[in-house]
Amino acid sequence: MLTVLVIGVVSAALVAGAAWGAYGRLPAPLEGFIVALAGGALMISAVLELIEPSSHVVSIWAASGLVIAGAVVFGALDHLIERRSSGGGGGLLAAITLDGIPENLALGVALIGTGPLGAAALSGSILLSNLPEAAGGARQMTTDGRSKAAVLGLWAATAVLLSAAALAGNLLMGGASESTLGLIRCFAGGAVVGSLAIEVFPKAFRESGYSTGLAVALGLVMALYLDQLG
Repeated sequence: MLTVLVIGVVSAALVAGAAWGAYGRLPAPLEGFIVALAGGALMISAVLELIEPSSHVVSIWAASGLVIAGAVVFGALDHLIERRSSGGGGGLLAAITLDGIPENLALGVALIGTGPLGAAALSGSILLSNLPEAAGGARQMTTDGRSKAAVLGLWAATAVLLSAAALAGNLLMGGASESTLGLIRCFAGGAVVGSLAIEVFPKAFRESGYSTGLAVALGLVMALYLDQLG
């Protein structure tokens, strides 16, 4: 039950962020700062919750190869989406969906055999990154002429899809071996790192400038603290 609650709260952040983007607004530098904060937290969480533990159950070569593969696959698919979409909010929605599927699969896998507190750093970081990213995408989509109700509906559907991915990761992989789970976590961790480099940090720097470095560092410290709680 607690696993379902964690997954639901993380995915609901997309809807809350979309509502924020459609009906409210923060100064761009502040939004960029929040995005960088979330990115820093998600970066250290990908290492501590996904990649580093997996390196103890699979060979370092397998772990390294899957991390690289995850980053390459994300970059290739994100580039394909960018070329085939019109950009703006719709492109960001597609990118977040592509990014969110491995993130939420990883979240579901991370919750196997642990209480929700054990995955607090990863789930909290995904929640924080979902909020500002959804806000930016929803705002652009309303600017492009979509109705606010239609925009919220699209993001709600995305939240349902990502919740299903997390539940699938948790339920379908429950009987998998530790080495199999380790390989999946490494691939997901690589995809998350790729998304941070391509989507998150460039957006944060464009909006908040050189305060991005401080925000990322604060996010790292926050994620380290959450990891200690687990």
